[in-house]
Amino acid sequence: GEELCSSVCREWYLNGNYLVVFVSIGIILPLSLLKNLGYLGYTSGFSLSCMVFFLAVIIYKKTQLPCPLPFMYSSNLSTNMDFSQADVSPVPHPDDEEMCRPKYFVFNSQTAYTVPILAFAFVCHPEVLPIYSELKDRSRKKMQRVSNLSILAMLIMYMLSALFGYLTFYDFVEAELLHTFTKVYKFDTMLLLVRLAVLTAVTLTVPIVLFPIRSSITTLLFKGRDFSWTRHLVIAALILAFNNMLVIFVPTIRDIFGFIGASAATMLIFILPAAFYLRLVKSLPYNSWQKVSAAVFLAVGVVFMIGSLFLIVLDWIHHPPGTSHAH
Repeated sequence: GEELCSSVCREWYLNGNYLVVFVSIGIILPLSLLKNLGYLGYTSGFSLSCMVFFLAVIIYKKTQLPCPLPFMYSSNLSTNMDFSQADVSPVPHPDDEEMCRPKYFVFNSQTAYTVPILAFAFVCHPEVLPIYSELKDRSRKKMQRVSNLSILAMLIMYMLSALFGYLTFYDFVEAELLHTFTKVYKFDTMLLLVRLAVLTAVTLTVPIVLFPIRSSITTLLFKGRDFSWTRHLVIAALILAFNNMLVIFVPTIRDIFGFIGASAATMLIFILPAAFYLRLVKSLPYNSWQKVSAAVFLAVGVVFMIGSLFLIVLDWIHHPPGTSHAH
């Protein structure tokens, strides 16, 4: 009985699924119950500072880690390596130069996820109207400046994170960059702080994303009705419950980002804007360069969505979610 209790207690303490539920109920849900999006500006700013800290540590670690690292030679070394407390100077290997040479273009089964994930990362369309409604002295020009600055800042952060992550581990970098560092460090205070910062940033971002989703559901199903705190709470709780189910049962976040990026994100970025423009703008002839560009944009979006979904499903068939891919 004591052994069983010890096992259950250990599982309770280490199982991250419980933490997901507790954080959702204790932090995300209360923030999601705010009536206006403007109050989340402070949490959004803090989450951005967490991601700046993440980027700074990734760049710093690139200067500290040599190449090649021992786990690049054998997967058997990957689970018990502690770079901070052990000598990991690699034994000379004939493929050292090849392993540590950056490749500008790599095409494999994972390539199908690249553009969909990028598309998913830059889907900010649902937040545009709620953010616009919260601006002081709002105008289209001011909203355009906000959008340009936000997208540029995110582009720089994503680009630098991906670049320095790749230049640290090259072909051995994993879908989750921080997880790759666990093959080098068993315990590192700075990386633990980075993990905490990223978790904080993601946690504080969820209420912002949830706000327009709930607004859309309310508009579709309860149009014309007065505001109800009960409905406000129930919709938020249902959305969070669905998110938790995905987090707990989907093996890797890459699968979610890839599939949503290839489907919903492609619709929001390529297909729907072009279709709306062609349908709503009546003042221009169909042979104008604006409408021709929109038609090309629409066609590219359709081809891209079908092609990406086909490649992702094909990869799932050959490499079921949850299984590791050979390098």
